[in-house]
Amino acid sequence: MTKKERYQFVLDYFEKNNPDAETELIYDNPYELLVAVILSAQCTDKRVNMTTPFIFEKYPDIRAMSRATFDDLFPLIKSISYPNNKTKHLIGMAQKVTEDFGGEIPHTVNELLTLPGVGRKTANVITSVIDKQPNMAVDTHVFRVAARIGLTENAKTPLQTEKQLIQHIPKEKIHIAHHWLILHGRYICVARKPKCEICGLRPVCKYYQKNIAGKKD
Repeated sequence: MTKKERYQFVLDYFEKNNPDAETELIYDNPYELLVAVILSAQCTDKRVNMTTPFIFEKYPDIRAMSRATFDDLFPLIKSISYPNNKTKHLIGMAQKVTEDFGGEIPHTVNELLTLPGVGRKTANVITSVIDKQPNMAVDTHVFRVAARIGLTENAKTPLQTEKQLIQHIPKEKIHIAHHWLILHGRYICVARKPKCEICGLRPVCKYYQKNIAGKKD
């Protein structure tokens, strides 16, 4: 099977079985999405969604967040992983957006990368979700799933994975392919024991062919 055929099978499968895939973070506007994504680093979306309503009630917009103090914000996110750093990042992000971008969340990767707490993955998430820009955010799920299936080869870093994926996925599908891979990794191709028995990608998955099908009598 060629790489092109493998990609086509995977994309066709997801398009048929999860055509409306989207982020599981709950948000109403770019500000809320950015806060949620910053909080989601090394933390589950479920935990973030339990936390953000209290944050947005007290800090409903970017200017309110920019006036927050560490002591006021920290108690609202102390159940999130790395609360000290994330509290500082949220306040710093809001202050920079207010001062440098007129209170409007920037919509380009390069501009987003200037904000505290925003790395490449976060910037790609924001731009792909808000504007459907062809940017591929690579988290641990995307990194693992892409390698297992065989969409990537010898990718040692998230950036290498990102570059390989966007090279082979049609531009107009990159924004949703990000969600397809994340959700597949979250619920089917899980880290410790992938649920291959219920996975529709078995016919083209290198991991399945090597580790399961190849060991059957």
